[in-house]
Amino acid sequence: MKYTVITGASSGIGYETALAFAARGKNVIVVARREQQLKELKQEINGLDKNVEVVIKTADLSKSDQVYDLYESLKEYELETWVNNAGFGNFDPVSGHDLTKIETMLRLNNEALTILSSLFARDYAEKEGTQLINISSGGGYTIVANAVTYCATKFFVSAFTEGLAQELKGMGAKMRAKVLAPAATESEFAKQAMDVDQFNYDEALPKYHTSKEMAHFLLDLYDSDKVVGIVDGNTYEFHLKDPIFPYVDRNSNN
Repeated sequence: MKYTVITGASSGIGYETALAFAARGKNVIVVARREQQLKELKQEINGLDKNVEVVIKTADLSKSDQVYDLYESLKEYELETWVNNAGFGNFDPVSGHDLTKIETMLRLNNEALTILSSLFARDYAEKEGTQLINISSGGGYTIVANAVTYCATKFFVSAFTEGLAQELKGMGAKMRAKVLAPAATESEFAKQAMDVDQFNYDEALPKYHTSKEMAHFLLDLYDSDKVVGIVDGNTYEFHLKDPIFPYVDRNSNN
């Protein structure tokens, strides 16, 4: 039996991604801090297909020891796909940062993702059919006013994942690394980023995608031979692309 790991699966894109993979008959390991939401997700999946196994793992991935503990706890499973979705945003000027929140965001958006990606690549780079999909953002390719630090974390995700994809290809590895870059998506993201109790997407934004739509875009990326799946921030059309950032291979003669 093979499994797809999805972090940040208690809501939003992660929750819908788990449902989308399960709908394909994929066994899933869902990871988040909030166990009750994961139990509800498991119940929903079991209602759709009782043959799909759902494994719940609770972890706060903003804490390094729990990142390593999570990966170690998965050694008994044969993994096929890893989706690093856990993360959150922040909207305020740099001079107004709540630095405790910023430190947590950096650890979750960048440190945890890097550690989990590295461990997965170390163990599965030569396994046929394996994929690593990291969730970035349109803000990982365009700097947004009053979200400079959040965008910087996502530029890191985009550059790291594109670079890993190129590196794996250059090594002739069987694993594929890919990056998904959503634009505004209806989820808990805005509430967390703005530290508000409610956020009405219909009132605040002219366009957005639902988390379910983004999960299906993720599957389009999963099915493709492209590295980047990105939403155009103006048209909100989804595009599959080759790596966007320049990449220099030091082993190349060029």
